[in-house]
Amino acid sequence: MIRPTTMQNLPPIDNYSDAEELATSRRLLLFYLIPVIGFFPALWSLYRRQGSREQLAASRLSITLGFTWMLGYLLLATGSATTDFLALRLLILNSFLTSGYFLVSVWLIFRVIQGKSCRLPGFSSLAERIMDKD
Repeated sequence: MIRPTTMQNLPPIDNYSDAEELATSRRLLLFYLIPVIGFFPALWSLYRRQGSREQLAASRLSITLGFTWMLGYLLLATGSATTDFLALRLLILNSFLTSGYFLVSVWLIFRVIQGKSCRLPGFSSLAERIMDKD
């Protein structure tokens, strides 16, 4: 049996659509922040300029982190292949860079799950300066 007080405590129907939209937005943010894989949907959403302001900021951040990691990875791998003396040191540095990229991405995913901002002090401002904010 439904009591009348229960019906009065329900939020309006519009809030359900807002909750669904928020859940969808969070899922997209989580998807953009997945290391390596999330780079491509983030690039696509930024190319089409579709999504909320928060989604576009997360896309910029994901692309900047991905490009930075890829550039560092390629430079360190090339350096380790061309020199014999520093090869092991460069490969170890390369593994630290890769581990750092994955750990930062996982940390950002946890921040989105907690409902906090997914901004990094240095990289978010760099991403906004590099990529057209319009």
